[in-house]
Amino acid sequence: MNDLRFANPKDTRVVVGMSGGVDSSVTALLLKEQGFDVIGVFMKNWDDTDESGVCTADLDAEDVRRVCDQIGIPYYTVNFEEEYKDKVFAYFLDEYRRGRTPNPDVMCNREIKFGEFLQKALDLGADVIATGHYARVEFEEGEYKLLRGVDANKDQTYFLHALDQDQLSRAMFPIGHLPKPEVRRIAEASGLATAKKKDSTGVCFIGERNFKEFLSQYLPARPGDMIDAATGEVKGRHDGLMYYTLGQRQGLGIGGSGTGEPWFVADKDLERNVLYVVQGERDPILYSHGLTAGQVNWIAPVKPEAPMRCSAKFRYRQPDQGVTLTPQADGTFEIAFDTPQKAITPGQAVVFYDGETCLGGGTIERVHKAALTERS
Repeated sequence: MNDLRFANPKDTRVVVGMSGGVDSSVTALLLKEQGFDVIGVFMKNWDDTDESGVCTADLDAEDVRRVCDQIGIPYYTVNFEEEYKDKVFAYFLDEYRRGRTPNPDVMCNREIKFGEFLQKALDLGADVIATGHYARVEFEEGEYKLLRGVDANKDQTYFLHALDQDQLSRAMFPIGHLPKPEVRRIAEASGLATAKKKDSTGVCFIGERNFKEFLSQYLPARPGDMIDAATGEVKGRHDGLMYYTLGQRQGLGIGGSGTGEPWFVADKDLERNVLYVVQGERDPILYSHGLTAGQVNWIAPVKPEAPMRCSAKFRYRQPDQGVTLTPQADGTFEIAFDTPQKAITPGQAVVFYDGETCLGGGTIERVHKAALTERS
């Protein structure tokens, strides 16, 4: 599907951020077929050599080379390891130190893909950059709008909500109008080297490694008590608060006691190094009626100044939830939920929508509980 913002493709240079996966491969292919002046660029953001001495980034870079050769476009590799460590990984560790659960994908999109990479592309003479994200951009009534990807199961606007007008003006998402199976079909029909390549999952710098093992290399673990929030009874020991997220039920090691229902992480007390747990997924302490969002990015040029209704997501792939946003004098937003929400997690993103349009979003700073259980 042609992007109507670029009426003369042959006069438009597009630098494609290529990961070595099928989505960015098809992105480059479609742009080339539409007549754009296309350059492929592989970003190396992390030195991820595994135990056998194999760097998966090198394998991905080789896949990029093969695809670019097939398509017939030039390609380059750029190294953003230092920038990634400074702007994404440092944030990742700092959030865990604070007992929060970070979202490095959001930070990577804002600071690296649409920050460092965008600048590098402009240095290469690019008019615009393209990525394999499942999202769409439209220019309407004087402003750029970020729209959901047509494939609801793959829509990635949740991770792109921190982009601004200038970044969106330089962005193309050529597969945003396609369902994922169609992207695979195009890749296979064109014989692309990545057509059957498995999608990457999780955080790039952790990869297939054990999360606890990885995090313990950078942050010292402080084991402590795991306490029943309802009774104050010590139920066991936790391995370190950074290893647990609110609402978690796996890996607590205290099953089989009490009513026999599953146990869930309900809260963390950093000062006392206590992990609070509750039994049963309907315990009121797991639910909240609102939150405070900070570092709010509003994609439209002007932020709202009065309360407004919209929908929101508090985690990726969650169904939209009805909310009321109320801007505060300090720049934060108070978000009231239409219905209580389970396991809202500080550090994660809250993203706002009006139908197909992603309005923006922010970081969950504080959670307003629907009910507080008495603790000893």
